[in-house]
Amino acid sequence: MKKQLVICGGGSSAHTLIPLLKDSVFEVSILTSRPEKWHDGIELEWRDTSGKLMGKYSNVLKKASKDPRELIPQADYIVFCMPVHKYRLCLHEIAPYINKNKVVFLGTLYGQAGYNWMVDEIKEQQSLDKVVTFAFGLLPWICRTIEYGRIGVTFGGKAVNYAACYPKSYFKQLNNELFENIGYKWFGKGHTEQADNFLSLTLSVDNQIIHPSRCYALCKIHGNTWENKNDIPMFYRDYDDYSAEILKRLDDDYSKVRLEIKRLFPKKRFSHMLDYLSLEHFSYQSSSKDIKDSFVNSKTLTSIETPSRRNEQGRWEIDTNCRFFMDDIYYGIMIAKWIAERLNIETPTIVEILRWVEQVRNECLLDDSGNLLIQNNGRRNVYKTGLPSEYGKQTIFDIMD
Repeated sequence: MKKQLVICGGGSSAHTLIPLLKDSVFEVSILTSRPEKWHDGIELEWRDTSGKLMGKYSNVLKKASKDPRELIPQADYIVFCMPVHKYRLCLHEIAPYINKNKVVFLGTLYGQAGYNWMVDEIKEQQSLDKVVTFAFGLLPWICRTIEYGRIGVTFGGKAVNYAACYPKSYFKQLNNELFENIGYKWFGKGHTEQADNFLSLTLSVDNQIIHPSRCYALCKIHGNTWENKNDIPMFYRDYDDYSAEILKRLDDDYSKVRLEIKRLFPKKRFSHMLDYLSLEHFSYQSSSKDIKDSFVNSKTLTSIETPSRRNEQGRWEIDTNCRFFMDDIYYGIMIAKWIAERLNIETPTIVEILRWVEQVRNECLLDDSGNLLIQNNGRRNVYKTGLPSEYGKQTIFDIMD
């Protein structure tokens, strides 16, 4: 009998995951706000960096629905394919319908922001003792959407993946049933290594430092607005030395946090808690000589535009409501800042970027005197940030898994 896998969200990763699960142990359904947009058959194109078609895959979608009551009670696996800042709200929406009488694997393809804290919260509230939490450190592939609800494209899988799970003893089953079937089976590479803890995923740095540092550098160089959309540099193709400098400084702030964590907990394994270039070399088995080189010479990133919008004055500005902010500020560098404060570590570049975010988003994130995070400052949206204190965690020991 087939197992039931439910995807939550309709991001590009969903368009890749569904076709790659053909001939697996799963029947696949999707929980989405736009079920009417999803076709019965989902196609995936695998192209190399020159655009040459390397393979084409398809799979049948069992059901698309926006009602968790229709899908979640039958689910054996639930996989998130949505922006990070939407994880927690979705978890609370589906939690009442998760089957308590069997093991249910509840995971995400991108494990930024303490995903295990979010799952632990609903497990406690709903007495979900049999839920197994899992998360990849990074998306297993580079992927995009060609036609929403119908066709996706991947430029291949990463050379090596890593994922954490709890209880840890379930990793072998996850690897056999899911991980190998969405990576190595199709691309001949992309085996998944077991990360020893979820904190390694939270403090390894990819999007959460790439996106904010680049947006900040663009505004520092060019000002906050452009007259024409075509004047805005491409996000990666036009990557410059100053952007690389800001990213390096931000990564250095994270490195101070990572090193202190390792010093405080010498008996724990943090082999997958890596700085930016080490993570890039690990995931792609690449030999990029520096940060700038890793972007400008990437053939899969050249077409990505800087997220932008037209303001009331008719000029173009960076879209501060996009996931580069909602994910990577509130569920990214603010978490690192929270941890740094409890370790008495100064993070000047994080503070610099958060002060800039306050200006462009007209918000108060830091206090006026000590550059400390403002806790629970009357936010109407209780899921706005992913700070550990939002889950009742107050010390560095509380966040260790």
